[in-house]
Amino acid sequence: MAELWFPVPPPAGDVVLRPWREADVPGKLLAFSDPVMQRFSWRTTPYTETDARDDFAEQEEARLHGDELNFALVEPRDQDVVLGGVSLYEVRLDQGCAAVGYWLAPEARGRGAATHAVRLLAGWAFAELGLARLELTCGPDNEASQHVAERCGFSREGLLRSHVPFKGARRDSVIYSLLPGELR
Repeated sequence: MAELWFPVPPPAGDVVLRPWREADVPGKLLAFSDPVMQRFSWRTTPYTETDARDDFAEQEEARLHGDELNFALVEPRDQDVVLGGVSLYEVRLDQGCAAVGYWLAPEARGRGAATHAVRLLAGWAFAELGLARLELTCGPDNEASQHVAERCGFSREGLLRSHVPFKGARRDSVIYSLLPGELR
């Protein structure tokens, strides 16, 4: 598959989506130590500096293979302040579809940052990558994530039973989709 590229200039509005930097490691460590992140994260062990660096390397490899594109979600007035992350993954350009994921640091929650980020990413993915469908999944108990999806115009399609491995067991997932023209 073809390499994915970061948009220039980066998608921006109430938040900015930019590539991750080495300097973002401390902010990512702090965010992943939060109890809410630990509750919904796939991680079963504490998130370390090595994990963050390994994640950045894996994300770059996936970008070069055309599989995913991961962005730091940052403040527009100070792009050194990481609010969270947003990603386009399971990218299948030949089929016109991909999945969207996101997370927020505790101090960024409750102010619309994830909603703004998903809108920016979805708008770019439809316009520049020519995607025909975006999917979003989350745990049935992750109400905040479901609200973000609905505010952005995603339609709930159903429940994927025993969908993904999660913390030594399997977890159901709620699945949403967004088509061009539905983004709010």
